[in-house]
Amino acid sequence: MKTELTDVSPTRKEIKIEIEPAQVRDTYDRISDEFIKKAKVPGFRDGHAPRSVVRTRYKNEIRTEVLRELVPEAVNNAIVEHSLDAISEPDVHFENEETLERLGEESITVKVAVEVVPEIKLGEYKGLEATRSTRPVTDADVDNTIANWREASAAMVPVEDRASELGDTVTINARGNEISGPGGEEITDAEEIKVDDIEVVLGGPNVQKEFTENLTGVKPDDKKKFTVEYPADFSTPQLAGKKVEYEMEVTAVRRREVPEVDDEWAKSLGEFDSVEALKSRVREDLEGRAKLESEDRVRAEIIRKLVGAHQFEVPQSWIERQTNQRFESILRDMMQRGIDPRQQQVDWEGAREELKAQAQEDVRATLLMDHIAEAENLTVSNEEIEAEIELMAQMSRQPKEQIRAALTKQGGERSIAQRLRNRKALELLVENAKITDAEWSEASGASAAATGE
Repeated sequence: MKTELTDVSPTRKEIKIEIEPAQVRDTYDRISDEFIKKAKVPGFRDGHAPRSVVRTRYKNEIRTEVLRELVPEAVNNAIVEHSLDAISEPDVHFENEETLERLGEESITVKVAVEVVPEIKLGEYKGLEATRSTRPVTDADVDNTIANWREASAAMVPVEDRASELGDTVTINARGNEISGPGGEEITDAEEIKVDDIEVVLGGPNVQKEFTENLTGVKPDDKKKFTVEYPADFSTPQLAGKKVEYEMEVTAVRRREVPEVDDEWAKSLGEFDSVEALKSRVREDLEGRAKLESEDRVRAEIIRKLVGAHQFEVPQSWIERQTNQRFESILRDMMQRGIDPRQQQVDWEGAREELKAQAQEDVRATLLMDHIAEAENLTVSNEEIEAEIELMAQMSRQPKEQIRAALTKQGGERSIAQRLRNRKALELLVENAKITDAEWSEASGASAAATGE
């Protein structure tokens, strides 16, 4: 077997493999003889048909077996011969398929494209410069947080002494008939719309004005009949652009009652004996969060500078995989928040291209962390792996066995060990970085957000 290596790029190699005729003949003859033993050919006793007849009758099957035996072994041997660190399945094709019609008469020439890990030469990675600025926590931040807690503690209270007003929640059972379609055409055969226990917040941002106008001033058991004209871009496609006539029965009217910020409410939260104690804890939590965000920005700046100082080609298959993971994460997050990605007016192809650029930097950073961990002899113990799995189980509220099973599909404990080792490499960079403390400014925070930090 003869091989010739071509460097297409730092991450793409091409090997030309020539499997010599003698090797092909030996394999061709042996496999042909194996077929003779099993072949059933009319006019000949089982196992005694001439080789030429069997080769004609089972031409495709024999050729498939010959190539299945010769080619994978030749490809693997060539990769080993040239010491290639292949990271994906080789892309194999025959240079001249006509030779496959004359097995054993000529060499079989195969071209193999292999994607490999690029050679990375580590430059200076200690002493990287970064700036630390921490967002100050103001009285307004504390008040806003408490206001959010107060809103979360709000209760829905039945309205009994008056009719409904703006801001109230009216619960209805509705029956509707479509009168006309998006183009104004009359609709006569549509099914009746039947919905019960629908809550309408009067004056709410996503509530059609006809509902607010007709359900203001009602009480339980009142009945209303009115028509709603839905806009062409209405969020529910089945109703977009249509005119619907509704008959509604009011089943309840409630108002949202927000508690007063006093010591009694603070005590009801279970951890505080006064409003002052509540404010003190909120400030402490906000300051802790601001500090963590500050440290995250420092880490991000260090990674950005490390990657900027080490530019090299990244394997395309890894970029695609990381892009897919980022993309799926975004879609998953949207669906968890009740947003249907299919209903959004988004240039998904453009968004994916933007993610691909970020994914390339992610992969480059990971490769650099691997090399730094190797250079610094950083290791991860079994105890550290177990502790990480335990933490993941606690955060996701899933059994450890379930976490371990999911991880097995992604490389198992090896993937955790690599993540922990890379985390140690990053902490080493932070410990050895030149970090300058600076006053916080909204401009610096916006800049960090814009660059993904």
